[in-house]
Amino acid sequence: MAGPDVDLEVLLPVHNEAESIEATIREIHQELSSRLKVRFIICEDGSRDGTREILERLAQDLPLRLNLSEARKGYSRAVRDGMRMLKADYLLCLDSDGQCDPKDFWAFWDERSGFDVVLGWRRPRADPFTRRLFSRFFYLIYQLVFHTPAHDPSCPYVLMRRSVAESLVERLGAMEQGFWWEFVARAYLQGFSITELPVRHRTRAAGATQVYRWRKMPGIFIRHVAAIWRIKSDALKT
Repeated sequence: MAGPDVDLEVLLPVHNEAESIEATIREIHQELSSRLKVRFIICEDGSRDGTREILERLAQDLPLRLNLSEARKGYSRAVRDGMRMLKADYLLCLDSDGQCDPKDFWAFWDERSGFDVVLGWRRPRADPFTRRLFSRFFYLIYQLVFHTPAHDPSCPYVLMRRSVAESLVERLGAMEQGFWWEFVARAYLQGFSITELPVRHRTRAAGATQVYRWRKMPGIFIRHVAAIWRIKSDALKT
């Protein structure tokens, strides 16, 4: 049964965002709660900078459901754990670094009745050049295999029906650092309807990415290419 008390749940995976997480959550809540009944699913991923304490304090004031972890489990598992907590009919997934502008959400909400998944398309993308370069090369390989209707399959601004989350959550996990690449491919291969909308992409509110650093990029690229064939093989078996 759907959760009748909220229209939408917002999933944020969080790791070491103490400098900005309160402002990010409050900005999202202020914008979305102006028209909808909203609840957050916060998947805290082994932070060591005081993020956990900030979230516990915010949960006394805002509608937050906390999933706290002593150990680091990674982005993909954090998002999947949040999907398993979903009770509302719709789930909005955002990153917690403040790069997503919640004002863009209303165009997504207007499309919810016509599509199972609404994806963001960062125009322009405010990430470092090396990350955008690797992403572009990977995109060319990815689209040769999957042909998805997405220009930006890694964008962490995604609205989906609950049925999509429930159908895909146990299949996901092949791309540990490329969760949304995998999500879009599996959603498309499973026949869910997808559309894409342009979104503003801001610079990080604070800090720097811990995953997509230059020395890590070649290894991530190779693992993701290998995962493409696992995902395609899974689809052929079903």
